[in-house]
Amino acid sequence: MQPNTVVHAVDLPLDHEPVPAGQSVAGDPSTAASALTRFGDLEVGVWEMSVGTMTDIEADEIFVVLGGAATVDFADGSPTLELRAGDVGRLAAGAHTTWTVTETLRKIYLT
Repeated sequence: MQPNTVVHAVDLPLDHEPVPAGQSVAGDPSTAASALTRFGDLEVGVWEMSVGTMTDIEADEIFVVLGGAATVDFADGSPTLELRAGDVGRLAAGAHTTWTVTETLRKIYLT
């Protein structure tokens, strides 16, 4: 993405891949991502997950939910995040999470 341009991230085509078996917990989730640009030291991109449940180990990230619905549970007992369109969230590097997506979730991330 070049300066002085725009990307309609809600409709950006993404190629999904199945979640690795070791991370898939329930359903048949898949994920897709597209890095859009760098902003200083940050990568900015679009990430999407289909309906299902998976585990992950997070990077230090700020995100904005564009659409969908999900919960994120933390292995350390941190409060569950309930995600909907318009939410802004922050994840800590190294956090062990479980994502349960009930409606395909799409977010803009900065990491």
